[in-house]
Amino acid sequence: MNPQAKLLSITSLFLGSTITITSNHWIMAWTGLEINTLAILPLISKSHHPRAIEAATKYFLVQAAASALLLFSSMTNAWYTGQWDITQLTHPTSCLLLTTAISIKLGLVPFHFWFPEVLQGTSLTTGLLLATALKFPPITLLLLTSSSLNPTLLTIMAVASTALGGWAGLNQTQTRKILAFSSISHLGWMTIILVYNPKLTLITFYLYCLMTIPIFLTLDTIKTLKLTTMSTAWTKIPPLTATLMLMLLSLAGLPPLTGFLPKWLIIQELTKQEMTPTATIIALLSLLGLFFYLRLAYCATITLPPNSINHMKQWQTNKSTKMFITTFITLSTMLLPLSPMIFTT
Repeated sequence: MNPQAKLLSITSLFLGSTITITSNHWIMAWTGLEINTLAILPLISKSHHPRAIEAATKYFLVQAAASALLLFSSMTNAWYTGQWDITQLTHPTSCLLLTTAISIKLGLVPFHFWFPEVLQGTSLTTGLLLATALKFPPITLLLLTSSSLNPTLLTIMAVASTALGGWAGLNQTQTRKILAFSSISHLGWMTIILVYNPKLTLITFYLYCLMTIPIFLTLDTIKTLKLTTMSTAWTKIPPLTATLMLMLLSLAGLPPLTGFLPKWLIIQELTKQEMTPTATIIALLSLLGLFFYLRLAYCATITLPPNSINHMKQWQTNKSTKMFITTFITLSTMLLPLSPMIFTT
């Protein structure tokens, strides 16, 4: 891809996200989301492979439909209340339409079908943007309107997302699809606590990004797209593959790693809200995710192929990438001791 075109796309992504996050008016928020959609399309389709073109087409159609719904929701609210302010979304129909629109944009169940397919059709670096950076503006809109949304509907969608993210990921052999279903499952955890403690949703999203970024970058460095190639990739950069197991277990939410912190806080908050059955169900559903994370970790670090393939060891990787991954690996595994700071804020 032309460096100037790539720079323009990435700059547009930053611009679109900034406009949406900082806006008070629905039209400005919608404009930022549209800029994001148009900016990511060249990055999805840059390989010119039929699968990439298909992914870009699916992404465009889904996001255009979600943006139209979001605009219709804000116009309906303005028609009945005279308010274009994002925090003044009070009309019930508008709230329902907004929940649907943001769910489509994020890939929440039952609007999740596009997300694994799009992620499978793109490169790992573009997939990283789709799974982290492009989810931030819609989550910001959910946070701003959280007081107006229907808690029962959000709880049902959250539990369904956690269940489907776990079940559908069990049978996958492609690492990108596994990470897509992992993202859907984590979105369920973020959504279930949204109405009761929006700050906790934001903390969960930040920690999810911290844990997902090094996994995507590691898989991109060792050039692993399938579970079958993962079992032979350990000879390329052994230390990096060894730490991949820790990162996957952190994403699964095992103590004493970073990923345990958001799940612990969410279960604690749900219990305070007298939603103990819901907390129990969502905690049990996370065991499904744990299974396929353990399978990934098993393939990456414990499985030895019957005939080992000779690889050239990459002792000299890109220094900037190496520092970047090292920083995120440290954050994704060792942040749990900071939990007292979160309790005091």
